[in-house]
Amino acid sequence: MKETRNVVLMIVGFLIFIFTIYSAQRYLTDAANGILALKAVFVIVFYKALIALEMLLPIGLYVATAISLGQRYSDSEITAALAAGISPLRLYRGILLLAIPVGIACAILSMYGRPWAYAHIDQLMQQSQSSFDVSHLQANKFNIEDDGTMVHAQTITPSDNHIKNTFIYTTDKGVTKVFRSQVASIDNTRPQSPIAHLQSGSAYTFEHGSNNDSQQTYRNLAINLKPAADYEGVRSKAKSMQTLDRSRDLSDIAERQWRQTRGINAVLMTLLAIPLSRVRPRQGRFSVLLPLALVFIVIFFAGNICRTLVSNGMLPPVIGGWLVSWVMLLGNLYFWVRDSSLLKKWFK
Repeated sequence: MKETRNVVLMIVGFLIFIFTIYSAQRYLTDAANGILALKAVFVIVFYKALIALEMLLPIGLYVATAISLGQRYSDSEITAALAAGISPLRLYRGILLLAIPVGIACAILSMYGRPWAYAHIDQLMQQSQSSFDVSHLQANKFNIEDDGTMVHAQTITPSDNHIKNTFIYTTDKGVTKVFRSQVASIDNTRPQSPIAHLQSGSAYTFEHGSNNDSQQTYRNLAINLKPAADYEGVRSKAKSMQTLDRSRDLSDIAERQWRQTRGINAVLMTLLAIPLSRVRPRQGRFSVLLPLALVFIVIFFAGNICRTLVSNGMLPPVIGGWLVSWVMLLGNLYFWVRDSSLLKKWFK
């Protein structure tokens, strides 16, 4: 199965490369818009790639198994081996030698790597967005924070937190405020409550649904810049397995079941690729990709639907995320029985 292992490494490497580029583009856009500090982008992308491995490793092994065996079926190697009396179950044993280590790796990544990475991502996002950081604002651009605050400045000096020819837009509870100033400085000594000191400008207040609008001209004005709202507690994805085991919250139960099934599903999905890899001689090993993709799509969306239904209370947790695993297990049992010719023996 050396060929299968090499194909796995190639596919997983390619998928990680594509995923990393996509994630980097997404977060670099946030950094360019002034939402996220640039120094946090590459660290977050690393954590995202680590999280993605729990999905990319099974996909790589699943596809590699089908392609490698499909090539052997196409070249009639497996047909000749079976005709020589070799048990078809040897295919399953050979693939299991690869699938079990990958399943263990996926289980470890899901149970421990996933919450660790999400906890660090949340911390980085919070640190980057909880203060009004002048260093990641872009001059002559509308920099939009997650809370809706928008800042436009002609000149930005990150070293002393000064901005010139400034336009600041804030909105909260139906009240919109617009500030213009020639010079402004950001006081970030209290990151949870940053203050902008404005000089020589005008302020406008608009109350939605009423006529209580106002305008004022000022020499010096201090305003609170509401930072991005903190995360409400720790989300399920960032909680440890010990915390999830003690929790009775449906979202936590769904997350726990999702992690517990990653390793098992990786093995079961790989074993399903064995019967799906069968092709006629000279048909081509890539002819299996369409049914392979359809089966994966069903497995992927079924797993996500089950997790959502459990978290919403529409599916009993006792069934929950294990439903897809049981269906795949039954499918594998059917193929094992068929390949070992037990059905023929029973019906003789």
